[in-house]
Amino acid sequence: MANLPPWLILDPQLQSWLAEDIGRGDRTTQALWPASVDADGSPLGQAELRLKQIGVIAGLPLFQRVFRLLSAKAQIKPLVPEGDYCPPGTLVAQLEGPLSVLLMGERVALNLIMHLSGIATLTRTYADQIADLPTQLVDTRKTTPGLRILEKYATQVGGAVNHRLGLDDAVMIKDNHIVAAGGIGSAIRLVRQQSPFPLAIEVETETLEQVQEALDAQADIIMLDNMSVEHMQQAVKMIRQPSPGETGYRAKIEASGNITLQTLRAVAETGVDYISTSATITQASWLDFSLSFTPPLG
Repeated sequence: MANLPPWLILDPQLQSWLAEDIGRGDRTTQALWPASVDADGSPLGQAELRLKQIGVIAGLPLFQRVFRLLSAKAQIKPLVPEGDYCPPGTLVAQLEGPLSVLLMGERVALNLIMHLSGIATLTRTYADQIADLPTQLVDTRKTTPGLRILEKYATQVGGAVNHRLGLDDAVMIKDNHIVAAGGIGSAIRLVRQQSPFPLAIEVETETLEQVQEALDAQADIIMLDNMSVEHMQQAVKMIRQPSPGETGYRAKIEASGNITLQTLRAVAETGVDYISTSATITQASWLDFSLSFTPPLG
């Protein structure tokens, strides 16, 4: 289930994007209908949102909210559920409201639903490759500045699980941290002295020796970074195998680094719990929609 943050959080962003696009006013609309500077004085309009290519719908609540922020008179009726995989030509939503509002909100609303639907569509392609396996697809922090919450929402719609949203969500000890701290064991000890409970500690490993170090220090999550499938298989066996005097400790396993659609399934079959990739966001193309106005235009 994908969840957006409350509008209290999102509205300031949406308003700033509307302000950026509208600037000092919609000169075209106001020139055609001078009274439209006030939504109450604008003639009514109707429009249809249609999908122009196959894909997953993501961002309909935001599409609606953009117009509602401009006027409470704007009525947007979604005709397909969020997350549906739809063919080209699908009528996604019907719009009715002051013409000035529909015209002013059009670009921002379309930009959002096109961008997020593109991410959700590519994510669904990745997620479907391993849908029959217990491994979960995970996104990363490689996001567009200012759009992280929404882009990560779109990956959820597409079938992925969110990795940490920011640096304060969890501890991730990466290669540079390890070098600076003098090793994995010392890095984990230092972090545990400072981190609040129950913050998870993840360690990035590149060799089997580092995997053993992370196990000895009882990292919560061990990332297998840029390893070959063969090395991943050995690492998973090491992590899953009970140690002498086992007390119930079990680390979760994440695979990351150069994950492609072609290698995804082979990596999942090694038995890792998670596979993280930035591709679902960084390589996603916008999904094409059209917003067409229909008579009567007032």
